[in-house]
Amino acid sequence: MTTDNKSRPYPKLGLGLGLRHVHFDHILTEWPEVGWFEAISENFMFSAGRPRHVLRQVAERYPVVLHGVSLSIGSTSPLDYNYLKALKGLALEVQPQWISDHLCWTGVLSANTHDLLPLPLTEEAYRNTAERVKKVQDYLGRPLVLENPSTYLSFTHSTISEPEFLSRLVAETGCGLLLDVNNCYVTCFNSGLDPVAYIKALPHSSIAQMHLAGHQHCGTHIIDTHDRPVVDNVWELFRLAWSLTGGVSTLLEWDGNIPAFDECIAELNKAKQFMHDSVEQPVLKRELYSAQEALSTPIDFLVPQVMENTLAG
Repeated sequence: MTTDNKSRPYPKLGLGLGLRHVHFDHILTEWPEVGWFEAISENFMFSAGRPRHVLRQVAERYPVVLHGVSLSIGSTSPLDYNYLKALKGLALEVQPQWISDHLCWTGVLSANTHDLLPLPLTEEAYRNTAERVKKVQDYLGRPLVLENPSTYLSFTHSTISEPEFLSRLVAETGCGLLLDVNNCYVTCFNSGLDPVAYIKALPHSSIAQMHLAGHQHCGTHIIDTHDRPVVDNVWELFRLAWSLTGGVSTLLEWDGNIPAFDECIAELNKAKQFMHDSVEQPVLKRELYSAQEALSTPIDFLVPQVMENTLAG
């Protein structure tokens, strides 16, 4: 199926929040004012218990989007139709506005690494990914929305930029895009690229949604942690993206050290400060970071060596 996403525009849902279990009780008792919720597909696909019951109740009152982390659209292993069957069943049950996942692979030979691994951006990888997107869309009976991942390395034999790779997927398959503004900033910092040029190069009319999140700056690299507030530079990039897209549905992700619901909403509502003024060329500031904080995770020692080995290979 090659879906013309211009003939099926994505609704503009306003500002939304990731649906997390620590907020279940608050949501079900307070029914707070929030535009929509995004549910991690895998947290509900194989559950017949309380999480699924909560999601059904939320879907009766709010628009819901399903967001996956294990589709592995860029893998060379066969598509997992047991996974797709469970995903399709969940979608039929809660009727999401759309279904999204990441431009990545998560494992081979039925082994899931539970990480979003980067693709070599080559013609071969593009052709494989495009064919898999078509098959997934055929099976689900709806367009797939793909997110740019956070990456910590790049491949020396890549021949296509990530914005071009995503643009070609949109043109050929009719899929939509989820622009994660934080991921854009993380990837571009780690790869030495220009995040403003990255955002400007995307097909803006095909962007269905944006993500905002916090990250950990480790000096030589940034780790996408989703465990703290959004930084100023990401807000400035969001201002640009909001203007270029005409204001698509925007969601705050917070996955670690999750604060109270009202604190998450307060962080989400900061977006309103950046939703009206357009800017041609955001001025990004040098991020400050704590040396002590930079040593708080073992990956701080691992990533530079992995990057050095991979880029040299």
